[in-house]
Amino acid sequence: MPKIANSSKLILILSTFILIGLLASSHQTRSFFHSKTKIELKNDSLSLLFDPKIAEQKSIKLDTFFKKLQQNTGFNGAVLISQYGKVIYNKSFGYANYFTKTPINSHTHFQLASVSKQFTAVAIMQLKEKNLLGYDDPIYKHIQGFPYDSSLTIRSLLTHRSGLSDYAYNMDKMYDKKVPLTNQKVVEMMIRLKPHIDYRPNARFNYNNTNYMLLAYIVEKLSGENFRIYVKKNIFEPAGMKETFIYDPLHPEMLKTAATGYVPRRGGPAASDFNHLDGVTGDKGIYSTVEDLHLWDSALNEEKLVKSSTLEEAFTPQHTIPTTLPKNYGFGWRLTQLDNGEWLTYHTGWWHGFKNYYLHNPKDNSSIIILGNMAGHSLGRVNVVQSILYPEKANLFMKGESLPSEFTSGN
Repeated sequence: MPKIANSSKLILILSTFILIGLLASSHQTRSFFHSKTKIELKNDSLSLLFDPKIAEQKSIKLDTFFKKLQQNTGFNGAVLISQYGKVIYNKSFGYANYFTKTPINSHTHFQLASVSKQFTAVAIMQLKEKNLLGYDDPIYKHIQGFPYDSSLTIRSLLTHRSGLSDYAYNMDKMYDKKVPLTNQKVVEMMIRLKPHIDYRPNARFNYNNTNYMLLAYIVEKLSGENFRIYVKKNIFEPAGMKETFIYDPLHPEMLKTAATGYVPRRGGPAASDFNHLDGVTGDKGIYSTVEDLHLWDSALNEEKLVKSSTLEEAFTPQHTIPTTLPKNYGFGWRLTQLDNGEWLTYHTGWWHGFKNYYLHNPKDNSSIIILGNMAGHSLGRVNVVQSILYPEKANLFMKGESLPSEFTSGN
């Protein structure tokens, strides 16, 4: 009898450990006792709309378009387009370096230029969700000695309504152009020199890099971390963006895998030079790949960085006085209203020969990511790409312009 009792106890103990192990495992994978969140249910329902046959047709048309774009305009860059959360087209064209003939691929780094601004905006949103700031806080609350009154707020900066003049020009004679600028240096000069205000704060929209330089500086003050480190820890890593970084001119080795930016010349493309402005962050400076930007797009759709309700405000037109303008701005994203009332959420970027376009559509988890390293007019035809992705809205994107027959055949 004692042996049977001991065996029973042993079985009971082993069963308990097994049950605990199963519960722990199910908790880690969120596959057991896990009810899906609202955003997970939304993403699951959107993924069911993906049709491989339709995606293949669109991919063929996109490939035809980009090959002709390269032939006709010299497009040089990488493209990734997704719909319903799945990649339908991913291809690269031309050279990362014209002189070594290094080809571009989906892991080639491009300077995002002003597409970087949305990352700065999300960093601010994260601090807002932690109650470390409010959008209507005066800037001087977070930058000691800031020489302007309470009409200048964080919202003024996010929406480009501050009236501040551009740091790249307003103190140009004060810079030692042999030394890279930093946000700290620019802010110190602003406090000391108090550059003029271009117009009454919050009266109108005026796109201005000073706004996002100041936002990055506020992130540093509130987080206690260098902006490059904060974004790496709180945005790039949670999103899985292992190939993305913010350039530091003191470490040029960071660019060993990056494309070179070019401007077209009669004798051939000329490499664009770096300058003292490349040390400033927040308004530009992020290097990324089309693969990593797709991860960024997914992270936004999956609430990995901020809540969807927080993003909804960022995607809402902020310029509504006297009326909502069809060309508008949210928090770090440009907004354009189509004739049917829908809004496009996107941003462009142009710096040192790099020209980029990124459309983020949270309604159907779709994106258009085009990164180029040859300044030119290729992105002027992005409306064709939009029309291929959304053929039912082609007349809205083309606005009376007919879509080339090779793109419409086979529908």
